[in-house]
Amino acid sequence: MVKIRWVIVLVLVSNVLFGQKSDAIVPFNKKLNTFYNVRDFCISNSGNEAFFTIQSPDAQISQIAVVKKEKKEWLEPELLAFNDSFMYLEPFLSSNGNRLFFVSDRPLDNTSSEKKDFDIWYVDRNNSNDTWSAPKNIGEPINSTFNEFYPSVSRNNNLYFTMEAPNGLGKDDIYFSKWNAGSYEAPVLLDENINSSGYEFNAFISREEKFIVYTKYNEDGGQGSGDLYISRKDENGKWGKAKNLGVPINTKYMEYCPFYDAENQILYFTSKRRNLEPRKFKDILDFKSYVQENPNGLSRIYSTSIKIE
Repeated sequence: MVKIRWVIVLVLVSNVLFGQKSDAIVPFNKKLNTFYNVRDFCISNSGNEAFFTIQSPDAQISQIAVVKKEKKEWLEPELLAFNDSFMYLEPFLSSNGNRLFFVSDRPLDNTSSEKKDFDIWYVDRNNSNDTWSAPKNIGEPINSTFNEFYPSVSRNNNLYFTMEAPNGLGKDDIYFSKWNAGSYEAPVLLDENINSSGYEFNAFISREEKFIVYTKYNEDGGQGSGDLYISRKDENGKWGKAKNLGVPINTKYMEYCPFYDAENQILYFTSKRRNLEPRKFKDILDFKSYVQENPNGLSRIYSTSIKIE
């Protein structure tokens, strides 16, 4: 029964994907196209807050921003107050909306100006109208002397993240840490159905831990560069072999940083896809609009309707 159910799920997903046209992949918000690089997206359960990362062209400056919706209209993006001269990226909002996880190379000591390796941090608030607390390092056993990236948290607070680990299967691997009695247990490396000798990163875990969506880089049989893959957990708690999400979600360009809104059945992800073609322009504004509003090879956040069960 487990194998049969898994096949049915894959067929359902494949039917949705291959029934899509490329125009089913749309930008999340055109207001974000004015930034050079935009990536790492999450949205609140209410759909009225979205958090993302904005970066300089060389990605050496990285800050976390928020955009809020009022009366069904998205307002102008704003930087979160705790950003400073260090790098901030990869926000993930807890299911209750009152804890925001992220990644930073900020020092543990607030008086230091020396950056450290990338760690997972978080800020708290009482409600969506409240201000965020000062950043708190999630500490051991999650953080280490290596780089930790892309936190994603299930409804029961289990944590999935990427780590550059010399004892892993590859270059970047995906790890899992169980929340137990108010603290995290030692991280566990996910097996070969998820990880490989290459690069696996940017894992989104569904709220109920039924499936995981993440990026494999230059995987055999992929579209090229980074592709999004999906794996589903069976009745015995084992992850199935990951499957490529296919086109038009994946392209020969980089796709990464997935986030799935289960209630509205929308997949958000970052892509460096490009489809600009040379043509004659009416004027400089026409040129600017064409380059900014179409996939241009820079990191952009896209969305598509897809049912993942």
